[in-house]
Amino acid sequence: MDSKEKSGRLRVLGVDPAAAGPTGYGIVEYDGKICHMLHYGALQVAAKRRKESAGATLQDVHALLCGLIEKFAPDVMAVENIFTALNMKTALRLAEVRGVVLLAAAQHGIEVRSYAPREVKASVAGHGHADKRQMQVMVRALLSMTELPEPADAADALAVALCHLQVEQARRRFALPEPKAPAKSRGLRAATPAYGHVTRTPSPRILST
Repeated sequence: MDSKEKSGRLRVLGVDPAAAGPTGYGIVEYDGKICHMLHYGALQVAAKRRKESAGATLQDVHALLCGLIEKFAPDVMAVENIFTALNMKTALRLAEVRGVVLLAAAQHGIEVRSYAPREVKASVAGHGHADKRQMQVMVRALLSMTELPEPADAADALAVALCHLQVEQARRRFALPEPKAPAKSRGLRAATPAYGHVTRTPSPRILST
């Protein structure tokens, strides 16, 4: 057991990948007693840029996450799973975005945990059918925020991070074994692309490139 696990401290980067809309992200830290929101927001790639380059969204999402990992050094990344009811075209687009999310984590040796949308909702709001407004209200309450996290995509990312923290707290409380995961390797770190569009403060806003 390392020093962080002994102290209970854990920092999580939550990600809510999107096929067309904003990709939400949020950094939450548990200090052994309460959870703190460190940073959150959402990335919306401009339509003009998407038309100019088929891979623009993938490139920008990857650059964003590499930047967040470099700046906040999370212990783990929590990512929302692909919703199975999506049509094939949307599911494929979402899988591409999720792929670069996982790539960024692998390049920086960050462990990844995935959670189904209903699991996240049940963990944060108490039931698996909570709407976006309910999720925003619950995230604000759980993180003692002064205002609703906006946009909803950012709130969803914070909710994914909170879901992982609840699962991890239960694992530690009952001394359950850690899920099997590939060993971390900082040697995989690749050059991080420019990420001037990453916000530097906790101010919630949709970012454009």
